[in-house]
Amino acid sequence: MGRWEAGMVHFVGAGSGAPDLITLRGDALLRRADVVIWAGSLVNPRLLEVCRDDCEIFDSATMTLEEVLDRMRAAEERGLEVVRLHTGDPCMYGAIQEQMDALDKMGIAYDVVPGVSSFCGAAAALRTELTAPGISQTVTLTRLAGRTPMPEGEDMAALASRGGTMVIFLSAGHLDRLQQELLAAGRDADEPAAIVYKATWPDEKVMRCTVGTLAQTGTDNAVRSTALVVVGRVLAGDVPRSCLYDPSFETAFRPAHQGRG
Repeated sequence: MGRWEAGMVHFVGAGSGAPDLITLRGDALLRRADVVIWAGSLVNPRLLEVCRDDCEIFDSATMTLEEVLDRMRAAEERGLEVVRLHTGDPCMYGAIQEQMDALDKMGIAYDVVPGVSSFCGAAAALRTELTAPGISQTVTLTRLAGRTPMPEGEDMAALASRGGTMVIFLSAGHLDRLQQELLAAGRDADEPAAIVYKATWPDEKVMRCTVGTLAQTGTDNAVRSTALVVVGRVLAGDVPRSCLYDPSFETAFRPAHQGRG
């Protein structure tokens, strides 16, 4: 089940919301953990139901980075195994790099267990392939600039002007500005869009709209947080057939056949 040693820290992706979407490895680590530090403002609390009765649980929503690291250091000194439970997949907007860099300096062993990102949950809720053949083969995962500024060349106008499918995180509270920036970048007002609130949670809600009605849709549904925005022609449906399973397409596992199915 991967690497293990006393005092080790496991960064675990909790998945997009539904408790049964955590990986088998993540679930096993939660069940045996001595200490769990979880993102209580974002992670489904039902995931903690599998923790041992004597497990020490801390909510990082009320903690600073230094306080999180202090808990990890104290656990390592006692030889305790720690799960650092992050929402979705830890590699996406999880602020884990600063934690891993600090653990490297302290000489504390750690590993990372991937999870189902919320953008995957949103695509499932939309019943949409984000890389539909003939329409889009590129997915841009990004966010609006906020308290965390965007690096040069990664502003919304630059990214949106390149076309393709966009999945926009951490921007549900700024849909007016997002709509304006998408339109200014040349995205058509009639281009399909969607807001997915709390993908895979019991109160999941899918709101289909267009780029030109994005802000009003958010207002009408009182969306201010915990939602992703998806933009792209893949949302329109009517996707061309792919080559992959076409009888005339040869692969390393199947010879080509005459004609199309």
